Amino acid sequence: MHDACAFAQQDWLCPRTLEDRRARCSTKAYNHSESSASSTPSSTVLLDQPPQDESSSASSSDTIILQPSAKYRTERWPTNFVIPIFSYGVEMILEAGNQAYERDGSLLQDPSIYSDILEKLAEAIYHYQAYPSALQQLEVVEALLNKHPCLREPVTSYSGTYGWQNRLKMKMANYRSKLKRCNVPCPELHINSLKRKAPCDRHPAKKCKKPKRAEVNFLPPQPSGETDDSLERDRQELLNEVKKNNNAKLIKEKMANTFSYRRLEVVSDSPAAADFKERWPALFCEAEIKEEFRRITTIPLEQTFMCKLDEYTPKLITLMKAKGGAVGIKMRPLLDRLSQKQSIEMRRETVIRSLILYLGEKDEELFEDCLEDSRSDVSNCILKILVVHGTDEDPVDVSILVEGHEILPGCNSTAKACSLLMGLIYALNLAYPPTLRYTFEVFQKLLLELDRFKLSPKVNALKLKLLS
Repeated sequence: MHDACAFAQQDWLCPRTLEDRRARCSTKAYNHSESSASSTPSSTVLLDQPPQDESSSASSSDTIILQPSAKYRTERWPTNFVIPIFSYGVEMILEAGNQAYERDGSLLQDPSIYSDILEKLAEAIYHYQAYPSALQQLEVVEALLNKHPCLREPVTSYSGTYGWQNRLKMKMANYRSKLKRCNVPCPELHINSLKRKAPCDRHPAKKCKKPKRAEVNFLPPQPSGETDDSLERDRQELLNEVKKNNNAKLIKEKMANTFSYRRLEVVSDSPAAADFKERWPALFCEAEIKEEFRRITTIPLEQTFMCKLDEYTPKLITLMKAKGGAVGIKMRPLLDRLSQKQSIEMRRETVIRSLILYLGEKDEELFEDCLEDSRSDVSNCILKILVVHGTDEDPVDVSILVEGHEILPGCNSTAKACSLLMGLIYALNLAYPPTLRYTFEVFQKLLLELDRFKLSPKVNALKLKLLS
């Protein structure tokens, strides 16, 4: 296509925000109550199924159908993206085009069908992600061209994908803009509206708050029938419930119900950990951190972390023993412990400490070791794990420190503390420490398998060795 080459040099790893097209938006009336769910289809709104635009011009229909009740996403971005079924007329045109492509290699160049194709793709993408990365958009384009090879760009477009990548990027921007213009409960979109930003930050690409670590429910909508006032009442009730005994079920229900309210506070206000603990004390226990992580990512925290750690342990030990130089010398005392009879928890701790050194980082940046009778001053610890040692091999106590406060005591083991620390980082939307960027990248992308296809060269090399 004529615009394909213009985007051949774009940095696809850094998605850019494009100017949304101007179009009038009309919405069909809908009701949020459960009683209206059985009303006529014209008054029911489905968030995941917007209508198909027959053209991309301003005169096209911008009506969006929403679900009467807000639901969280339950699926992560798929490994193999499935291209949806297009309208009957478009499918007939594509079928004829694919047959012609197989017969003589001719390409289908019919711009009239692009709008329908892009609308369906945007709808399918939004089911998983409101702000897909450039890599995810490329996966969708490749899946589209594998299913319908007649849509490939002419030879002027290298690999035949650049034109479709650009169209899909603009379509997703227009689709988000269309949702924001309608009366649609989409906090993950409204939080990035220019009117919600400070005057100095009113630029579409500046301080854009969106998922960066494969969060599925980064900023979900409120449950049906709930308001800020009702959710605030639930939060205040939780302050009393945590002081009672044998009410874990009630706490779990209220924490699940206030998830969207809590996430909005975390993402928009970025509160200090100690202040947030005062407002949400029920969150800061092992069970609720695991539940919060599951709500955000849809995967179990400790089970996934430990399973992958144990799976990679034999290969990791082999790689670490073969490591030479100064790093190998540092790891030798730790690796010597593995030859002794250790508990599974101590073995996991040894592997994690050795892994940090193997990646060229310092284990003291993550672990604050001290004796039981001489505790360390933790006021300067931004994000660390406090390990208190006694006379035995196993630690006496393991706690998580955030911003100079002991946020989560009683973690029992160092490996469990590492998994719970990942849960806290996701729950509080914290940044990884720069001095441990590779360690936390391994925790996230290799052990938890979140955003596992976008790796740094160092972690990618480690992954290839583990899978060889």
